[in-house]
Amino acid sequence: MPLTQEQKKQFKSIGHHLKPVLIVADNGLTEGVLAELERALGDHELIKVQLRVAEREDRLAAIEALCQSGRAELVQVIGKMALLYRKNPKPNRNLSNVIRHQG
Repeated sequence: MPLTQEQKKQFKSIGHHLKPVLIVADNGLTEGVLAELERALGDHELIKVQLRVAEREDRLAAIEALCQSGRAELVQVIGKMALLYRKNPKPNRNLSNVIRHQG
């Protein structure tokens, strides 16, 4: 289900203060990167990803592939940073960035 504009606005404000938990370099989307993506989305729901890929088209393709393989929604892209969200049905209150930054 796509995110509403209100949800995106809220997630952007939370994501502004996050540090990248996943870095995609020139090796691209390796098994290790995809495993870490799955773990990070499961734990944190909202994550920041840094893409150290030179070409803009390649970066956008990598972001699209991350969203598809992680079943995540793209919240925002700024330069080489992407903010991804996937709802966890049973979030950990201590790890979820969404829960920790609410009210």
